[in-house]
Amino acid sequence: GARSWRRWTGLAYCLTGDLRTCSRERSNSYLHTAVNDNVKKLSSLMATLFTLLLFAPSASAQLQIEIIDGNPSALPIAVVPFQWMEAGDPPVNRVDEIISGDLYRSGLFDPMAVEDMADRPVDEEAIRFGTWRLLQVDYIVIGKVRTPMDGMGHELIYQLFDVHTQERILSRITTVGPGDLRFGAHRVADAIYEALTGVPGAFSTRIAYVTATGTNNEIRYELVVADADGFGPQSVVGSPEPLLSPAWSPDGKHLAYVSFEEGNSAIYMQNVATGARELISSGKGINGAPSFSPDGTKMALTLSRTGNPEIYVRDMATGRTQQITQHWSIDTEPVWSPDGRSIYFTSDRGGRPQIYKVPPSGGTPARVTLEGDYNARASVSPDGRRIAVAQGRGNEYRIAVWDIETERFNILTPGTLDESPSFAPNGSMILYATREGSRGVLSAVSADGSVRQRLILSEGDVREPAWSPVIR
Repeated sequence: GARSWRRWTGLAYCLTGDLRTCSRERSNSYLHTAVNDNVKKLSSLMATLFTLLLFAPSASAQLQIEIIDGNPSALPIAVVPFQWMEAGDPPVNRVDEIISGDLYRSGLFDPMAVEDMADRPVDEEAIRFGTWRLLQVDYIVIGKVRTPMDGMGHELIYQLFDVHTQERILSRITTVGPGDLRFGAHRVADAIYEALTGVPGAFSTRIAYVTATGTNNEIRYELVVADADGFGPQSVVGSPEPLLSPAWSPDGKHLAYVSFEEGNSAIYMQNVATGARELISSGKGINGAPSFSPDGTKMALTLSRTGNPEIYVRDMATGRTQQITQHWSIDTEPVWSPDGRSIYFTSDRGGRPQIYKVPPSGGTPARVTLEGDYNARASVSPDGRRIAVAQGRGNEYRIAVWDIETERFNILTPGTLDESPSFAPNGSMILYATREGSRGVLSAVSADGSVRQRLILSEGDVREPAWSPVIR
């Protein structure tokens, strides 16, 4: 959004030595610290910037999701408490609660409260469809949780019925390992969502975001990963210097990000599970905005090794990089098309930031967004037909979706400082960062703008969201 673009703009001039322009750009981008002629002070400068944007809690704080605008035509559904057939007591968060919560947060379903259920069947023969019709329920889910034959993990046995036709729509068993019961519940919700909408669910995915704790000179930045419902946040990496631009690998096992821990910007790739990481780029100047290709064999990134920011493509196997743009303007924020044939990026080569595209092998970039004075930070839908951007109009920055075929924008959000859009892997929702008063929050909006959610950390702010791919 505005701040993302402005901070990279100012950063470009600072790193290339044009300090007078650096000073001007910083004064135009929410920075109010005096200019220091020593470029080595950049990390301190970026910390000051992040202090203005981020006052977040530790990674142990959980995101709370609240529906702001719901769907009046949401489908009534009942997820009956699953029968617990294992030794010991069921977990505090029951499987049915997790499934109901997922469906509710999608905005497309209106799950019935358990206390309003006339009965709680666990087998098809016990379902009194007439009673559920009287309760105005369209669909009912029943199930059980048991230990599999090998004695390890859990089996979630579930069925989905159409109450009006009494048709069994789904009858499945989902098996998960020890400690993965919550993930299994998300998988069940994914299957129900797909069966009733025709679109794969994304409840079993994860989100990444950046937080910062403290103020002034004692700030700790953390890259955090949590379930898509905000549960179980875990710190992937922490640093006393800023962290930026998290990007998921296609298999969901790695995160690339920008760190200033060595004083200059550097791109790292880190294994989310093990913590092992690899330095990708740390050359002089800007090393920023990493983006994996759909097959994971390449990475697009922004480097300023030739004097100003350009788009490069790195071969992940050999480490070789190829410059694919060459212009006096600022080219940054590259993202791949789902088919891997194009790279979309932000450039001010036309005078104001707009989205352009170029083949990964290089060539003449073509402008994509044709409306509006300011369009930046592209996120491409999984089907490749839409591009979410932060669109600026005057002093307001909102999330908008550009339809590539019709060449028209649809503005989705009502905020004034919305930025960093990230499409869900099924294309149904867009995660983004915004501010409410003096506080930064994450929000999500459906791709048609009809449903909005707010994701709040109980103690502070959060920025730089990135939605993971589907994890199988």
